[in-house]
Amino acid sequence: MEKPWLKNYPSCVSESFKHSHDISLPQFLSTKLNSKNTDAALYCMGHEVSYAKLNELINSFAGYLQNELGLKKGDRLAIVLPNIIQFPVVFFAAQKLGIICVPTNPQYTPREMLHQFKDSGATAIVILNLFLDKLDAIVHETEIKAIISTEVADLFPFPKSKVVSWVMSYKGQKTPENNLKTISYRNCLKLGRKKPASFPELSHEDTSLLQYTGGTTGTSKGAVITHGNLVSNISQVRAWIDPYLIEGEEVVLNALPMFHIFGLTINSLMFLSRGDKLVLIPRPIPIENTVQAFQKQTITIVLGVNTLFNALNNNKAFNFLAPKTIKFALAGGMALQESVAKKWEEITGNRLMQGFGLTEASPVTHVVPLDGYWPTGSIGLPMPKTLVKVVNEQGNEVPLGEPGELCVQGPQVMKGYWNRPEETELVLKEGWLRTGDIARMDEDGFFFIVDRKKDMILVSGFNVFPNEIEDTLAKHPKVLEVAVVGVPHKTAGEVVKAFVIPKDASLTETELKLFCREQLASYKIPRSFEFRKSLPKTNVGKILRRELRQLTESPA
Repeated sequence: MEKPWLKNYPSCVSESFKHSHDISLPQFLSTKLNSKNTDAALYCMGHEVSYAKLNELINSFAGYLQNELGLKKGDRLAIVLPNIIQFPVVFFAAQKLGIICVPTNPQYTPREMLHQFKDSGATAIVILNLFLDKLDAIVHETEIKAIISTEVADLFPFPKSKVVSWVMSYKGQKTPENNLKTISYRNCLKLGRKKPASFPELSHEDTSLLQYTGGTTGTSKGAVITHGNLVSNISQVRAWIDPYLIEGEEVVLNALPMFHIFGLTINSLMFLSRGDKLVLIPRPIPIENTVQAFQKQTITIVLGVNTLFNALNNNKAFNFLAPKTIKFALAGGMALQESVAKKWEEITGNRLMQGFGLTEASPVTHVVPLDGYWPTGSIGLPMPKTLVKVVNEQGNEVPLGEPGELCVQGPQVMKGYWNRPEETELVLKEGWLRTGDIARMDEDGFFFIVDRKKDMILVSGFNVFPNEIEDTLAKHPKVLEVAVVGVPHKTAGEVVKAFVIPKDASLTETELKLFCREQLASYKIPRSFEFRKSLPKTNVGKILRRELRQLTESPA
């Protein structure tokens, strides 16, 4: 097929670059993760860990998982952790054993966690102690038998570990009441050191993780991401950026959560494969927490969503710092606003790049050229070894410049959805991933996202689906009918708005928000409610969200 985008590839990037797509993730990272590499790998809350120490911790934890818990290749391990040192330790230990990881958002409510744990069939979990009460409410409905609990300061040296624990306890961040029988993470490392693991043979076709996503149909499901998918996507992006960076010398801000595919694959794994240093931010919000990283470290790489860059732009301390050391800044996960990109460049002197991807593609499919021109609003050019087409409802390619569904094909595309063959067939057609996004391509091969095919709402880079929220609100005894849409928002991109027909005139917005708070993660809770006597519907009774969106065109 024709590839008009190749004519605008950076001169130093080859579409036919060589990469080791036929090896596992641990093999791919082995040159950096070894006992002789004393370079700094991780920095978190003032504590630094070398690649050699990280490798030691990984092997110790792997020894525990295999010899004490009896976990083996193909078993599923849930990970409920923020960006702390324990996350990469747990993740890599599992990867070396062929254990399938199930990264889970700690912000999830018990109900949301339950779906992932049940659907994946996870039998063990590593969870931050602050979230044990959530697990306590649902664990009896899952197959989880082993619960490993860790505290933020578990891998900090004495006395720093004691100081951090005391400060967190003073601020009310301590282990909530629960009735769980947990295993101490620190004891796991001690026991694992005594019984080294025996690592199985792995191939690029083995499953690395189940990354849960709303997908294109709105039903929460696990994208089966293989070792080969991750290695390929890391290699593709590295082919794009490596010519402009110095391997092993970059300092990378890790504000994107590792439980998110963008934060895991690109913000973390890719830079670890280069031997760079990751600056982990456990709580990027309030934004002052992130700004402190720029005050303490010479940050050269920043990846984030539009809302992160916007928050930094509007922070006085960040403006005062005006860091000029940044070599590469990339926005993904949601649309990059032109005003945000312009202000970022004014403050830092660095152009803010834009890329595009989705969980099912591990995630990156497009990035703008680092050394050349790209049209305003473009998501850039397809990654090397990635084929892209724009099709109509019948699956036929549309004429150049016309909108249609964006379809991609490449080594980074998932195997399918976990235990969902029918839904897999809906999005994987003859090797092409139907993204569910409406896009167009110009004559130079640059792509633009026009709209989303479904009614998905994108709140600060997180997928939010109306069906889930409507189903939750419909359970309220005073709600007769409800419809949910996304409305434009200056900082979050979009926020959720609910249109409600009440059964009882006494129903209030406060009452609904409190009800949602028990059922939904904070970013899914409607920012506003509008009470109505009727909702627009089709002749068969289907609510017309499109008409409701037209009522909310002005930014919130």
